[in-house]
Amino acid sequence: MSRVTVIVNPISGRGHGEKSIPAIEGHFRHLGVDTALVRTERPGHARELAAAAVRDGSRTVVSAGGDGTANEVLNGLLHANREHGRNAAMAVLCVGRGNDFAFGAEISRSLAQGCRAIAEDRRRRIDAGLVTGGLYPQGRYFGNGVGIGFDAVVGFEALKLKALSGFLCYAVAAVKTISLYNRPHRVQITCDGETWVQDTLMISLMNGRRMGGGFLMAPEGNPGDGCLNYCIAAGIRRRRLLPLILKFTKGAQAGHPAIKMGTFRKISVTALEGALPAHADGETLCVEGTALQVEILPSALDIIVHGPS
Repeated sequence: MSRVTVIVNPISGRGHGEKSIPAIEGHFRHLGVDTALVRTERPGHARELAAAAVRDGSRTVVSAGGDGTANEVLNGLLHANREHGRNAAMAVLCVGRGNDFAFGAEISRSLAQGCRAIAEDRRRRIDAGLVTGGLYPQGRYFGNGVGIGFDAVVGFEALKLKALSGFLCYAVAAVKTISLYNRPHRVQITCDGETWVQDTLMISLMNGRRMGGGFLMAPEGNPGDGCLNYCIAAGIRRRRLLPLILKFTKGAQAGHPAIKMGTFRKISVTALEGALPAHADGETLCVEGTALQVEILPSALDIIVHGPS
């Protein structure tokens, strides 16, 4: 098969990315796969490396890191595919903290299984999302989801917890955020032509199913169904926040009086009072944004999926 480019974030998963390199190289060598392995050196580097890999003829570009690395690879790959008329696929080897994109796309955490799927070129066509606004007036692609409000602040706080990883890190950050960010913002939402105004604590716009390593923002989400999912939480009293957060760990928030859920193809959120923090796949979109637009890009990407081991 044509060359596979493996982009490794060596500091992902508290250094697990670097430690995984010998195993990754060993699996591909055993499978006889022609690979080029490169390490990221700075924020944004994975995007540059992915775009260069597509330009240079790689058939598959592999993200070996967490959700941030996957988002950068996704952006570099999609831009380069469109610019050069290519159809390079994306693959993910899970060596990061959250791996929420991989979870939504039903990609195994097993390195051996992942490398085998790449060797066998097991492709599946999935949707991607495009968010416009904040630091990205020209738009940024995402594979898993966009979080606005409380969800974004949880992510910002999780980045400060260097000693923790995975779901525990985000759970601690969520509890901390209850005391930091609990005042709802009045926003105007236009969803597929319907407009309303409401006070919101959090808006999650999902292509996948999960954020923060264990919070099921869209339990029914499917990145190949041609639509995105929204989960909007209205403002509630601080003492009721923790019980609601626990519902998200089970995907049981539907039916709660503060929760509104549904599907969409295009949505815009405008702050009528104050400003909004937001992220895409865990990467900061804005700390004090005023307007964001999110839309689906149906069947935008070939992803390598894992079959039986």
